[in-house]
Amino acid sequence: MSSHYTSTHSRPRAQGQQRRATSPGARRVLLVRGLLAIAFAALGVRLFFLQVVNHAHYARLSVAQVRVDLTTTALRAGIYDRHGQILAVSRPTSMVIADDFQISHPAREAEAMSKLVQVPTPKLTKLLSEKNGYVVLNNRLDLTSGHKLAAMVFPGIVVQDSSVRTYPNGPIATSLIGGVNASGSGSAGLEYEYQSMLAGQTGITRAFVSASGVNLPSSYSTVIKKAKPGVGLELTIDTSLQYVAERVLARQLATTKAVSGVVVVMDVKTGEILADASLVNTKSNPGVLGKDPAWGTTVGFPGIEQTINNLAFTQAFEPGSVFKVVTFSAALQAGLITPNTVFTVPNSVVVGGRLFHDAEVHGLLHLTATQVIAQSSNIGTYLIGKRVGESGLLAQVERLGFGQRTSVNFPGETSGLLVNAANWYASDEVAMPIGQVDAVPPIQVLDAYNTIANGGVFVEPKLVRGYVYSNGTVQATPPSPHRVAISPNVDATMNRMLEQVVLSGTGTSAIIPGYSVAGKTGTATIPYPGKDLLLNGQFNALFVGYAPANAPVLSMVVVVERPLTSIYGGAVAAPIFQTVMSYALHHYGIPSNGTVVKPLTGPGASIASDVT
Repeated sequence: MSSHYTSTHSRPRAQGQQRRATSPGARRVLLVRGLLAIAFAALGVRLFFLQVVNHAHYARLSVAQVRVDLTTTALRAGIYDRHGQILAVSRPTSMVIADDFQISHPAREAEAMSKLVQVPTPKLTKLLSEKNGYVVLNNRLDLTSGHKLAAMVFPGIVVQDSSVRTYPNGPIATSLIGGVNASGSGSAGLEYEYQSMLAGQTGITRAFVSASGVNLPSSYSTVIKKAKPGVGLELTIDTSLQYVAERVLARQLATTKAVSGVVVVMDVKTGEILADASLVNTKSNPGVLGKDPAWGTTVGFPGIEQTINNLAFTQAFEPGSVFKVVTFSAALQAGLITPNTVFTVPNSVVVGGRLFHDAEVHGLLHLTATQVIAQSSNIGTYLIGKRVGESGLLAQVERLGFGQRTSVNFPGETSGLLVNAANWYASDEVAMPIGQVDAVPPIQVLDAYNTIANGGVFVEPKLVRGYVYSNGTVQATPPSPHRVAISPNVDATMNRMLEQVVLSGTGTSAIIPGYSVAGKTGTATIPYPGKDLLLNGQFNALFVGYAPANAPVLSMVVVVERPLTSIYGGAVAAPIFQTVMSYALHHYGIPSNGTVVKPLTGPGASIASDVT
């Protein structure tokens, strides 16, 4: 009888004994075990290469393949003049970016795409070889080339939508428009003030990006939120008048070797600024902050350039005799004088330890109030101001808008520097009525005279006429704030007195044949920076006025800083007023005697040709 038993030991086979056949189930188990062993071995080898041999490479790829939400920039809106001429516009472009860690063969790829990227092959090879992780190859590539490059799908090369800011009319109204920085944001002027409006609203695109933030060629993207285009600006500026103002001012700066100059033209009723020119003479002032190379130079006058600083708003000048309108209007308003009130005027006076005198040496004169302002007598004006008194003068300064920033709120705008009751010196009894103690920006001087031109109604200046939307519609801005500053009767008297300044006084160079003109000359001293002294022999020349005096339409201020050929406003600034105002009156068809004058056409027309 046989029995079945188990043992932990097996008996050796006898020599020649055959092996018994393995069952099918056992074979399957062995097969599975073998396959698993091979798989684990292969996996181990793969992990070895991933974690050790190619660790750095795959570490970069693992970081690179990150999903993020990218901000997409809206196309910056344009800036236009009052007639729709483009002053600033953003042109769509392509930006070519490389993640150079993914560039395997820099020289070969540079050779292949050099023409499309529009970068020389040697330079492109160098850029692709630096291994900085992120490099912009061209941020102003035209769209056609950009789209062709994107279709070719070079590894590590990404083409993104971009834009570049251009100024189609060239260097015109630069100090007003301003500019943008390298990132496309407004850095000065209206570009800065209206940054959020012009820039629009950014969008969001979800995509895979590299560690350096560059879209990968193999990635997909989804628009989560569309970028919203910016809102453009329609300015009050007239490009044709702006061109003439800049040309005439440039010529005078070159002729007189002055340091800088300002011309601002305003619509009397609306306060709309039709021209705003600020130029600098880099020959007379080499250290001045002048133009950006992209703006160019004011045509025809080497060394006369646009400035990023809008001097009409940001620079405070001593006003000199143009400030006398404060003294005379205050005296008229208080009933202290009439145009025919006679004053006995000596050549000079000493007040508060300071000597004051008239520009021309003379004996004792008997002058009417009209003659005092027509001849710009400092001592005669002092006698009138003495009647008004400190409080009366300070109140009139405020009524005419001096010492207050305008509603334009221009970037860097100054309110000026005025004396007040707390810091009033004895000598200010003379200095203040004749404009030799306060410092104000030219726009405030223009505001004051525009008030006289506007029947005693003060109107705030205005630079933006409307908002231009992406669908082409224009939303008009509200009218400028206004208020009554001087009674109509007093204003009419003041107007007639200012007309005499041009007809028979210091402002005869502002006479325009066929038109009545009212205005005032000014020759202002220049304080020494940081000291209670004046710059010896250096002055600013000014003229401010309006036309036609019998029915004012346009007002203008002219400031020429430190001219060398003559120091008088009547000789230096008034001729600029005469030429620019003559053009403007014809340009807008403003009649002088009931006959409409045919408007000139084109930027500058015949008058512009006279100043080339």
